[in-house]
Amino acid sequence: MPSEYGGADERYRFKIQILQRYRFGLSCICTAHPGRNCDGVAMPTDSDRLLYERIAQRIAQDLDSDIYRPGERLPGVRKLAGQYGVSIATVLEACRRLEDGGRLKARPRSGFFVLRTPRIRAREPAISNPPRMPSPVSGQDMALQLAKAANDPAMIGLGAAVPHARFMPMHAVERALARSVRERGQAAANYAFPPGEPALRRQIARRMAALGCAVAPEEIVITTGCHEALRLALKAVTRPGDTVAIESPTFYGLLQVIDSLGLKALEIPTHPRDGISLEALDFALDQWPVAACIVTPNFSNPLGSLMDETRKRALVRLLAARGIALIEDDVYGELHHRGERPGICLAHDTQGATVLHCASVSKTLSPGLRVGWIVPGRHLPAIEFQKYLLNLATPTVPQMAVAELLEHGNYDRHLRQARKDYAEAVERMRREVERLFPDGTRVTQPEGGFVLWVEFPAGIDGEVLYRTALTEGISIAPGPIFSATRKYRNCIRLNCAIPWDARVERALARLGQMAQLQLAAQA
Repeated sequence: MPSEYGGADERYRFKIQILQRYRFGLSCICTAHPGRNCDGVAMPTDSDRLLYERIAQRIAQDLDSDIYRPGERLPGVRKLAGQYGVSIATVLEACRRLEDGGRLKARPRSGFFVLRTPRIRAREPAISNPPRMPSPVSGQDMALQLAKAANDPAMIGLGAAVPHARFMPMHAVERALARSVRERGQAAANYAFPPGEPALRRQIARRMAALGCAVAPEEIVITTGCHEALRLALKAVTRPGDTVAIESPTFYGLLQVIDSLGLKALEIPTHPRDGISLEALDFALDQWPVAACIVTPNFSNPLGSLMDETRKRALVRLLAARGIALIEDDVYGELHHRGERPGICLAHDTQGATVLHCASVSKTLSPGLRVGWIVPGRHLPAIEFQKYLLNLATPTVPQMAVAELLEHGNYDRHLRQARKDYAEAVERMRREVERLFPDGTRVTQPEGGFVLWVEFPAGIDGEVLYRTALTEGISIAPGPIFSATRKYRNCIRLNCAIPWDARVERALARLGQMAQLQLAAQA
């Protein structure tokens, strides 16, 4: 095979082959003792070949997950051998096979480098097309069933967007909780009345400064998760009967809050990659009196879309010019799969009069901590009072524990690994959806978070699939619960943040079979 590195590259490959022969004992074959060379060293068996094929497959999965990106150098063969618990010769053979397949390139005295190999992917869904008028929220009774399924150990939880404990730094959280109780004494037993634990608010303010937001600790209110923050924000800027503009599809928990406050939802077309359509939003604002707009600009749920900074700035200006509040849900903002952490809309609110910023550690540290926050701007007094009326205070000990994890760097150390884990989990499930689901299925390509939005061909009903799967111990989230008007009947959302094992593989294969059966019945 011609080489851009000429003879040097060929010599490098020859050295690898010599090392392989030495490790495997291939110097010569002994006719008197089949299976061994003349030195009595065993020849490679079928199990050896299966081993380096498995290692090649694992490395290929890492390449598909973008853990190693085109142009990057793989770790050294000694390090890979230690990582996979195999011999150097096995790793070399696995890499050679990937090189023969056009996935890697051996460079003299440098190692193996990743080549760009375009994969055929399923198409992503098109921009949504919801009804263009406000409507009350309906059909959200299924959401509680999803929540219950998430706590059922017998259920394969592909439905609720709750990360499994294996994706969380549980030991660090346990130590921080114990230390807070042990060292803070009486303070840990007291109410942390609004705005909340001072140490935690200081740490959040520092992180906000890194995102370009000059926010004082006194301007932050600690909440019981992001869900409560969104509720407080909506209650502060709306009155019963008002209309709220939302992405479509959107998180069903937000729809429940809108319904409970007596509001109407105006669904705005949303692109699975770029987020809410500013053009469609601008047109809708001309047609309807909108009191507030809620967006998840960074890795929205369920689409995983990401608004770039130009569009975030334009969104803030669009709403500021009309005096409409923007409620920003940034609960997934820290979970980018690669590159830099995306910015937030609050950084573009130069007057501090438009954006109410909401976030939490439920998707990054632990859902059970129930620690979130809101930066409400000019609505601070109303938010503090409403928080006090709602439940007096967020539990004190979890606030102290989160503050400690932020202060000592444990949070960021965990995030560096968690981002890789989520990226791998999403890509792995995406590959299985492409492989197992019916032809014509579309699936999102998120750059952060841990959920996938799947759009089946016409003729497949997500709710029927949901009910059928539930009888076999598989939980998924059907598309209609992500819409106030119960659109997206041929869609489902999948949670990727679960431990990958044979049960999950069988569950996805079974979902694909169920979908195929629906298509066959339609035919």
